[in-house]
Amino acid sequence: MFKFTINPPVFFGSVAIILMFVAVGAVVPAQAEAIFGALQSWILSSFGWLYLLSVGVFLFGILILAFGRYGDLKLGPDDSEPEFRYLSWIAMLFAAGMGIGLMYFAVGEPMTHFAAPPTADPLSIAAKREAMSVTFFHWGIHAWAIYSVVGLSLAYFGYRYNLPLTIRSGLYPLLKERINGPIGHMVDIFAICGTLFGIATSLGFGVLQINAGLNFLLGLPVSPVVQAVLIVVISAVATLSVVSGLDKGVRILSELNLVVAVSLMVFVLVMGPTAQLMRDFVQNIGLYLDTFLLRTFNIYAYEPTPWIDSWTLFYWAWWISWSPFVGMFIARISRGRTVREFVIAVLFVPSTFTFLWMTVFGNTAIDIDQGIAAGALGRAISDDISVGLFQFFQYLPFPAITSGLAVALVAIFFVTSADSGSLVIDTIAAGGETNTGTMQRIFWCALEGFVAIVLLLTGGLTALQSATIASALPFVFVMMALLFGLFKGMRADMAQRSALAGPTVAHPAAGITWQRRLALALNAPTAKEVSAFIYGVVQPALAAVAAELKRGGRDAKVQRSGDGAESNEGLTVSLSVPAERVRDFVYAVSPGAQKLPAYTAFEASKMELRHEARTSFSDGSRGYDIMGMNKDQIITDVLAQFERYLALTASTETALMTNAPEHL
Repeated sequence: MFKFTINPPVFFGSVAIILMFVAVGAVVPAQAEAIFGALQSWILSSFGWLYLLSVGVFLFGILILAFGRYGDLKLGPDDSEPEFRYLSWIAMLFAAGMGIGLMYFAVGEPMTHFAAPPTADPLSIAAKREAMSVTFFHWGIHAWAIYSVVGLSLAYFGYRYNLPLTIRSGLYPLLKERINGPIGHMVDIFAICGTLFGIATSLGFGVLQINAGLNFLLGLPVSPVVQAVLIVVISAVATLSVVSGLDKGVRILSELNLVVAVSLMVFVLVMGPTAQLMRDFVQNIGLYLDTFLLRTFNIYAYEPTPWIDSWTLFYWAWWISWSPFVGMFIARISRGRTVREFVIAVLFVPSTFTFLWMTVFGNTAIDIDQGIAAGALGRAISDDISVGLFQFFQYLPFPAITSGLAVALVAIFFVTSADSGSLVIDTIAAGGETNTGTMQRIFWCALEGFVAIVLLLTGGLTALQSATIASALPFVFVMMALLFGLFKGMRADMAQRSALAGPTVAHPAAGITWQRRLALALNAPTAKEVSAFIYGVVQPALAAVAAELKRGGRDAKVQRSGDGAESNEGLTVSLSVPAERVRDFVYAVSPGAQKLPAYTAFEASKMELRHEARTSFSDGSRGYDIMGMNKDQIITDVLAQFERYLALTASTETALMTNAPEHL
């Protein structure tokens, strides 16, 4: 519990920047709202064009990666298989699309745009069309393109290059080993600050809606003090889940939350004008596609309006600040997928559900406001957008039950966001290490709640939005570099693939006697035997090669890693030879397992595994089992791979000279 694993420059640097920003609200609370408002206005007037342009670049860049020649590359070695079944993976992406924002804005945003559209006449048919197309635009594939850039970068360089799951790893093609220096520290600091302020903003929206719901259900007053107390209580629940190891329970609650959310949507769909809503859904998709390209780059340069600052640019900054959080989640569940699979699923699965969600709630709300509510719903939302969902339920059956479910949904989203967010931030602050002490996650969880309380009390939503917009600005440049790094890294992989017509390496089993091969086939090694082999045979062999390389003037090092490295359980050892202009040579051996063939139903039910000592390489090429080889045979295999590496990198550099100035 009291174990501390941090990257000091990143940890203390990010905490210092966060506390400096919060100090403005704490030291000069009376002027805080004006200060934060002025900061937001300056950033958006000076750099709003950059937010809009960058998101367009992220979207089209990620589509080029998916549908071009890089789409077949895997997020992991070439022989890696997905960790989750396709439907399970899709379901988790589907769950990632849900959150506090959809609950807060489902009714409020379409109604707000209907009453005050950017260009159409208010409360007109044109305003209705524009309200839904704008809402789709804000919650559609542009948001998920932002998440895709970070998620794809984390997954590609984390699983294919065996780099830590931190943002800096995506800059490896550009900076090489310098990612471990000051530039890498700054990148991770920007990621932490953006993520924390993005989560704090979500918590602010969530607590406003919970307060409004409890006011409707129980008469609890709506006030900043009540909201601060609610943040403390719900953050304490999130902290409790961290301390007591209730991750499984929170996961179950999250899955239940998703079921309840979908049930709530189906309830509104059935109780509302069902046939009309399905027609609206089709029409809204058409409107979205019709205005897609123009809205992507429409900064209203010739007819300036504050509307785009309050909505589109804030959303883009919010999504950018959230991207390390969501990106790490989708990266963790996507190992073994191809780039094309990843991008198509991440862009279109959550977006499709979100479009249906916004249609069901948004179009139903507009129809109610134009009908039985006679404008009362619109006026209530205009006064306070956080009450929109609960006022909406007043016009449907069982309002107390649906409002109670909505409050519970937001509260659980609040808990899971705080808990998961603290884990992501902690991982980045620890240099990619996921096995950190509980106290570190508690610290980040408490800091998220503290930041949300201070900014909410001193500057309200303006302060939260300003913090998000400000923290997202430097991360825009980081994301541009991540996208460029993806192109550069994938181009290098494709160049190496085309160079594979060169020397090949015989399978290492050719060096094992037939008696030894037969013994291994008849008696599958255990996990403990594999770990002992890696420690006792592989590591000395790699150390011998490294020593000889050093005597020959080449830098080389042998590293060992794994949670159970002390007991040799799960031990991984690797030999790496750094290089200047090309990818480092890496020969790593890790424990692996494959299902043994079953010839009867009884054998199949036992699910026995064959444990292996499996190789992996820096270029992501297919590895193989070397279990049973002796030290000399391993050295021979390493040298064969090193000779292949030298030939491949030489031919790759030659192939790239006409297309690019530098190769990874």
